[in-house]
Amino acid sequence: MERARAQALQNVEHVAEGVAAETLPEGKLFEVASAVGDKRLSELTVADTTCGYCAVGCRFDLYSDGEEILAARPTDDENAPVNGISTCVKGKFSYGFVNSDDRLTKPLVRAEDGSFRTASWDEALNRVAEGLGAIKEEHGGEALSLIASSKATNEENYLMGKFARQVLGTNSVDNCNRLCHSSTVAGLAQTYGYGAASVSTEDIEQTDCYLLTGSNTTEAHPVLATRIKQNVRDGADLLVFDPREVQIAEYATQYSRVQPGYDAVWINGITRYIIENDLYDEAFVAERTSGFEDVKASVQEFTPERVEEVTGVPPEEIASAAETLGAADTCVFGWTLGLTEHSHGTENVIAMANLAAITGNLGKPGTGVSPFRGQNNVQGGGGDMGPLPDNFPGYQDIADDEIRAKFEEAWDCDISPEYGHYTTQMFLAAHRGDVRGMYIIGENAALSEPGVNHAEEILRDLDFLVVQDLFHNETAEYADVVLPACSFVEKTGTFTNTDRTVQMVKQVMPPKGDSRSDWEILQDLANRMGRDWNYASSAEIMDEVNALTPLYGGVTHERVDSEGGLQWPCPHEDHPGTKRLYEDAFNTDDGLAHLQGIGFSAPAETPDDEYPFTLTTGRVLYQYHTGTMTHREEGIMQYTPSDFVEIHPDTAAEYGIESGDEVRIRSRRGEIVVPAQVTDRVGPDTVFAPIHFAESAVNRLTDEDHLDPAAATPEYKVSAVSIERVDGHHETADEDEREQPRAAGDD
Repeated sequence: MERARAQALQNVEHVAEGVAAETLPEGKLFEVASAVGDKRLSELTVADTTCGYCAVGCRFDLYSDGEEILAARPTDDENAPVNGISTCVKGKFSYGFVNSDDRLTKPLVRAEDGSFRTASWDEALNRVAEGLGAIKEEHGGEALSLIASSKATNEENYLMGKFARQVLGTNSVDNCNRLCHSSTVAGLAQTYGYGAASVSTEDIEQTDCYLLTGSNTTEAHPVLATRIKQNVRDGADLLVFDPREVQIAEYATQYSRVQPGYDAVWINGITRYIIENDLYDEAFVAERTSGFEDVKASVQEFTPERVEEVTGVPPEEIASAAETLGAADTCVFGWTLGLTEHSHGTENVIAMANLAAITGNLGKPGTGVSPFRGQNNVQGGGGDMGPLPDNFPGYQDIADDEIRAKFEEAWDCDISPEYGHYTTQMFLAAHRGDVRGMYIIGENAALSEPGVNHAEEILRDLDFLVVQDLFHNETAEYADVVLPACSFVEKTGTFTNTDRTVQMVKQVMPPKGDSRSDWEILQDLANRMGRDWNYASSAEIMDEVNALTPLYGGVTHERVDSEGGLQWPCPHEDHPGTKRLYEDAFNTDDGLAHLQGIGFSAPAETPDDEYPFTLTTGRVLYQYHTGTMTHREEGIMQYTPSDFVEIHPDTAAEYGIESGDEVRIRSRRGEIVVPAQVTDRVGPDTVFAPIHFAESAVNRLTDEDHLDPAAATPEYKVSAVSIERVDGHHETADEDEREQPRAAGDD
């Protein structure tokens, strides 16, 4: 053993911040030695950083020789408070995209014949400045819009919002949060004051009970799911309500299948039972809430019989869930997009907020609400930093004269008090001719927007389109200029994870080719368009953020790095950060939770004779969003090489479909063809398809017209569709074999 260790030490010299290889634990030493082969760590760059995939916020050390990422290894527990020694398959292995052959490394401009050619940065940025500037001069800044990136750092997203308002002169700036959790933000802001998780990861690990809905936790947030499963094994109750029997349901105390689109109905049914049977926390309701009588009156229509009729959940399951919640000392209420991506998603969230409040599960250890965010920085970059049409950084309302005056003075510009267009509204406005130019950063709108066919037409018809990304993606096909950005491993900044923790992102390798960080591109472009930006580093940008944003008032790079992360609100540099919201008061005018009665709402589109099934969509473990990063990882692609459609065995038998058959799915907006997986994870009236592949873009089927009135979120989770087998295509697929890799890689 000593000889083997000595040999490993010859191959591994850990030079990160002066830590010697001899101090590495035995297992980690050999793990790193195996990963880097015969290269010495003295020849490598090693940086502790935050994952660029989902928003759980896992931290680990990355090892690079300057050309590629060689290894990702968890840091110690103290510096990785969320994941400890755990990583998921994407965070540990999926870095092939950094060196992909089709990585953008030089700017591209559209030639006269319609093709793209490479260009210098000077030519490309001058063309962008001229194109956007011409539209602003002729039609005003309101004719421009900017889509920000929830994968970029906080500092970069801050500048995206500033660029839109100061340089372009528009409030039409938004991000992918509009397509996912904006219903959460709207619903929680109305009831509690902050549109974010009230808990820390510590609360999630120690609670007595979970109520999870619309969350495929093990596949979308694997490391967080591991924490939940460990606690359930130790005795915590787990209630899962979902249209699919997702993998987390295998660990549940109770799983209830629900009809897609009627979440507020079953939530209100549980609330009614709790109130009727005196299971609610009377003291908490009396002392810390308002609106209880309104809620009590509104839930009366949701009798057990009515709930079963609408949602399919039997009365005994509603009663059992209510009794479990009523008996639990503590509970965490968790959800993702299955609750929010509806034409009434905000109502769903308010109904859940009512339930958490009446059971007293807020502001105490092990209690709270936890919307699990999707993209790595959608909490910080997509919300906190203010690339939003109605808010400055820190959720400061642009319609507030005092707040607006503060930013006008700091940014030296006039800012309209009128809200701009949400992302979904930008496309509708462009269809009317009100928006003529777009600047899209790190977002593949040609795949992610609802009604993709319509979105493609709009992108094609814009007067001027700029796309800034790692790859020449589907959206870039319609661009006039494509700017090469660099990835999170090639720059320094911060991400904010799903429990509001701000964490460092550190550069571990130089940018590929001539690619640049988003903030450097924005600064160069702003200066070409008449401004004088002179940030020397992303740390200086964060200094400007904390000067203008009370939630981040005490957040600096130095503190985040030295303290391992800070949870907002963190109003000043002596403040330790806030692990748990609402311990003393809610963030409302009177300090109370403002409960609201929620009535019956149905999806905008329901099945009929022509389209008899409900399609719902989601993610799988081995892919990530539109596949920009994961499709370039050969090992990942072996597990999920395409989208598919899950069909119940009874439905499959009726339509003559077997696993592996090609199936055409049609909606009123388009059609796709994907292979079938016959499974009882879905009910007989529901089909499920993932969202990850351009060639079978599921958003060709979804509805772009019916948006949540409060949040403008599309109804991705309910579309009426028909299915049919495509003759001549059949390939045997063993469902158990498909499922085994997913389960094995989940932890």
